[in-house]
Amino acid sequence: MKPVTVISGASAGIGAELARVFAANGHELVLVARRADRLAALAEEIVGSGHPRPTVITADLERRDAVAGIAAELDRRGLEPANVVNNAGFGLVGPAAALNRDEQLAMIDLNVRALTELSVAFVDSLARHRGGILNVASLAAFLPGPGMAVYYASKAYVLSFSEALHQELKARGVRVTALCPGPVPTEFQARAGIGSRGMSGMLVLSAAEVARIGYDGFMRGKRVVVAGTANRIVALLVRAMPHGFLLRATDQSMQAAARDS
Repeated sequence: MKPVTVISGASAGIGAELARVFAANGHELVLVARRADRLAALAEEIVGSGHPRPTVITADLERRDAVAGIAAELDRRGLEPANVVNNAGFGLVGPAAALNRDEQLAMIDLNVRALTELSVAFVDSLARHRGGILNVASLAAFLPGPGMAVYYASKAYVLSFSEALHQELKARGVRVTALCPGPVPTEFQARAGIGSRGMSGMLVLSAAEVARIGYDGFMRGKRVVVAGTANRIVALLVRAMPHGFLLRATDQSMQAAARDS
């Protein structure tokens, strides 16, 4: 079986940049997302850069049978994961009681359930190849999130789960890293209903910068990687701030973002 790096949510944004970084560092890739045309274009770009052609698997990770289907397709092609990169996810801005309930549950399915299943489905092959799991969380994982409650909670789960898995799997030689970027200008904002007017300042990094920082931290076996110096300072500060203050500040920020959308 040929070892590969499986990257979910690889069709755009941080996921596509992670694919470029892993390919540039000699990893053979399996790209997973819903948009087959985007994946095909990225695969062609990677080949054009002189790297092996990635395998493309079109899958909707919100479906309960998606991971089983991915595993079956990998087996059919004689591939097994050496690394799993969980990037697929989305957010929604607005009060939890007002947002569409089905969309919020779909967010949990993608951000939490699918990430969990992909993280644990291939542990034996990850151990055989001394590889690992890179889970894309967020700076939101350190904060309460009124105005984006389910999204923030989902990323808090990703951070907590990844840290625990890091401890559980290190004896088997499997590294697990949670990557926590701050604001990144991608398609995420449009999907979430967040305006782009505030996407500037010290906290903002490009998707390419986040991918490079995440890859470097993952390869060093770091448990948590907060991308960017300013974001690392924020992550430290919020741990010392009263939750009541953070709740009010985040609520005001989300209301401003909704007005800008």
